[in-house]
Amino acid sequence: MDLYELTIAGAMEKMRAGEISSVELTQSCLDRIEQVEGSVRAFITLDQEGALERAQVADAMRRSGRDGLLCGIPLTVKDLLCTKGMRTTCGSKILENFIPPYDATVVERLKAQGGVLLGKVAMDEFAMGSTSESCAFKIPQNPWKMGYVAGGSSGGSAAAVAAGECLASLGSDTGGSIRQPASLCGIVGLKPTYGRVSRYGLVAFASSLDQVGPLCRDVRDCALMLNVIGGYDPRDSTSVHREMPDYSSALVEDVRGLRVGIPKEYFVEGLDPEVEGVVRKGINVLREAGAEIVDVSLPHTDYCVAVYYLIAPAEASSNLARYDGVHYGIRDMNADSLIAMYKDTRSVGFGAEVKRRILIGTYALSSGYYDAYYKKASQVRTMILQDFQKAYEKCDVLISPVTPTPAWKMGENIDDPLAVYLSDILTISANLAGIPGMSVPGGFSRDGLPIGIQLQGPHFREDTLLRVAYTLERGIGVAGCAKVC
Repeated sequence: MDLYELTIAGAMEKMRAGEISSVELTQSCLDRIEQVEGSVRAFITLDQEGALERAQVADAMRRSGRDGLLCGIPLTVKDLLCTKGMRTTCGSKILENFIPPYDATVVERLKAQGGVLLGKVAMDEFAMGSTSESCAFKIPQNPWKMGYVAGGSSGGSAAAVAAGECLASLGSDTGGSIRQPASLCGIVGLKPTYGRVSRYGLVAFASSLDQVGPLCRDVRDCALMLNVIGGYDPRDSTSVHREMPDYSSALVEDVRGLRVGIPKEYFVEGLDPEVEGVVRKGINVLREAGAEIVDVSLPHTDYCVAVYYLIAPAEASSNLARYDGVHYGIRDMNADSLIAMYKDTRSVGFGAEVKRRILIGTYALSSGYYDAYYKKASQVRTMILQDFQKAYEKCDVLISPVTPTPAWKMGENIDDPLAVYLSDILTISANLAGIPGMSVPGGFSRDGLPIGIQLQGPHFREDTLLRVAYTLERGIGVAGCAKVC
């Protein structure tokens, strides 16, 4: 096994035993990047020199007896998390040369535990998309099959981990943007409960939906990463002041007595038979391990897409108003008036999908339409939350597909935004309800494309999700690094 194929836990064990150094591990990832990045196209910014310097510091820390939870581990972060001294583009031309003066809280926490930041990875522009094809700089490909999408909006994070370019990554999930690319790329991705992980330094898309989370090679690494990035942050007004458990202690291969709910609305016409087969196999693994399988209903599922695509664009319209060519980002220097400068800067700086969502959101918030659209969507959102609350009276965790199909060819739906929006139909409800959700590798299609299994749980029960995910992983055993690159 090459060093870049190690899990975080495996690499930490070898470094602590003195078998390898962080410099060797980091160089292995950098060599892998040089080998496959021309095909995978995951990185927007790669900091080779800085990464090796940070690896040397990590090795020195270990020799001096200071050993953080991620000491010496090569990592990447999605390019909407602020990194001091390293540009943060959000995949958009409007922020092409923006260099933040501070680190996001989650980046601070990675560094505090000795993590080695390799660079920033590609994403849909301002996290608006499900394929990463709206990125202004790089469009990552699926490492399992070139020419297929890696998913989005955290496609660069998923592709980099799956291809062995890093051991783990941080992404963000507004409507499935961690879970969906994790599923399509065959890795583990976790969206924590809203408020469990700080959003300070996360460039906002939709503030009531965005959440930061890890993308990793296995469930143990996912628990470890959540231990590092989770917890209260006074700089984030939505951060919840609640005790943090040790998520690694939840990793027991025992689901006896747990009630696993199957939401009937997630197994409907249009679901790819191969996807359903993988999820049914996962359900059988849990049943044989002693879990009780129960049927549940989420009756307002049909409204999730409509609700999401009113609330998210409305919040995006508000959040993206700050990009006006005045404070930071690009500016049209040829405009002959202030209004023209605003218009021309935003017209050139934003891509088509971002413009589309700003227009939708501005319309939904406009005078005379607010009550009919945004307010009504917020009311239905409450009903969606109540569906989950009622379901969790009957079960401890929900199991379902992540996406209706495996990955599709790049460019296949680029002119059909509705088709792309509908690919999120099974993930956006968790964001609307604020509950945790994760994707665990479940198998492969006949074409060799990964298929994930989605788990969702009550608020702040990431430990239950990790416990079930660990049992699934042990029972199915498909975690690993993509070999095709």
